[in-house]
Amino acid sequence: MRLRLLLAAAALLSPLASWAAPLAGDQAAVHVLNRVAYGPRPGDIDQLRQSGVQAYIEEQLNPPALPLALAQRLDQLETLKWSAGEALAKFQEARGMEQGARRAVVAQMASEAAQARLLRAIESPRQLEEVMVDFWYNHFNVFAGKGQDRALVASYERDAIRPYVFGSFRQMLGATARHPAMLFYLDNWLSKAGGLNENYARELMELHTLGVDGGYTQKDVTELARMLTGWTYAPRRDAQFVFDPRRHDNGAKTWLGKPVTARGVAEGEYALDVLAAHPATARHISRKLAQYFVADTPPAALVERMAQTWSASNGDIRAVLRTLFASQEFMDQQYAGAKFKTPYQYVVSAARAAALPTGEVKPLVGILGRLGMPLYGCQTPDGYKNTESAWLNPDGLGRRISYAVTLAGAADAGTLQQALGPAISKRTADIVADSNERLRAAMLLGSPDFMQH
Repeated sequence: MRLRLLLAAAALLSPLASWAAPLAGDQAAVHVLNRVAYGPRPGDIDQLRQSGVQAYIEEQLNPPALPLALAQRLDQLETLKWSAGEALAKFQEARGMEQGARRAVVAQMASEAAQARLLRAIESPRQLEEVMVDFWYNHFNVFAGKGQDRALVASYERDAIRPYVFGSFRQMLGATARHPAMLFYLDNWLSKAGGLNENYARELMELHTLGVDGGYTQKDVTELARMLTGWTYAPRRDAQFVFDPRRHDNGAKTWLGKPVTARGVAEGEYALDVLAAHPATARHISRKLAQYFVADTPPAALVERMAQTWSASNGDIRAVLRTLFASQEFMDQQYAGAKFKTPYQYVVSAARAAALPTGEVKPLVGILGRLGMPLYGCQTPDGYKNTESAWLNPDGLGRRISYAVTLAGAADAGTLQQALGPAISKRTADIVADSNERLRAAMLLGSPDFMQH
């Protein structure tokens, strides 16, 4: 059956279907649900059509509280309530236990972090918030498989990412810089005068702010690393950020062409201020956002307008998103269906479209690993890519179709097709209608139409 589905998918893999009319009505609704959310659930297209695209986007930018049932499920996840210090203490204690007990502690932390993320992504009506958590976590990536970060990623996402996804970029930049998960991951907690580590300083400029073409030099990397010496944390004292003046390099520095006098922790804060407000940062992150929401090669004019909003608003993320979503480019029919879903987007959107009860998420965690995108599992600091070239390959397609077959066993093809609406082209719908009834749900979820968004 898998071979038949692969052949059907190959038959459908043709140039992107063009919309017959400008995006409006159900076509506009499904486009917005595919970009601002993780795709439609049954009834979502009708509901959005009635409320209107702009009203829906505004609600997503200022979302209501979580539904009580979802909030109660999340509240049952005990490890998510632990502070960074509590989680790290449990992790350190487990190192003295027998191997089985140690694994159980680490497994509980990983399982509950994954369950919380996937429950929110699938069930929460605050869909844009979940989309932005995915975007910003990858932007400020921390690998959960590195030592103490096994215990710290849950608090990192909760305390340094989630509160700021619509807010001040400068505040999020500071929160990630000071969180023990980032300090440990990129080794800045060990950096000191006479024992400099440049990992965080390099990624802070190349990935988090200015971009690789942001106009800095290797000397600027070294000088920034010196400015950040002493930024560490105390693993045995609640894992809180600590500035250790004894480790700080108090020598004179010149960074980005300007002299920096010895001011202790204020040197690092000054650097974050400069980087957050820099025009190169505005362009770099505006381009990443436009690439995520519009096209792999985003329109230059849109990026420029977003960068202008960034500078005018001092890096207000909600304001930049409003510029993006209000743009002609965002609703341009040439970009509808032009993005290829990442494995995470594919798995979450399939679960939403199939509307199956969200119980144990362990199978979803497993399929994400098999698709090459384990949750919190990107080892490199650049995070997972969201472009077609990163994910479109024969092996990946085959694994997606295998997942579609598994998920479709409990899904109703008619309900699924109604939920997806015009996301499924007439050509695909005709092929599905002519196929064996037992294959129809799998063919919908395994179709190129569904893998695109």
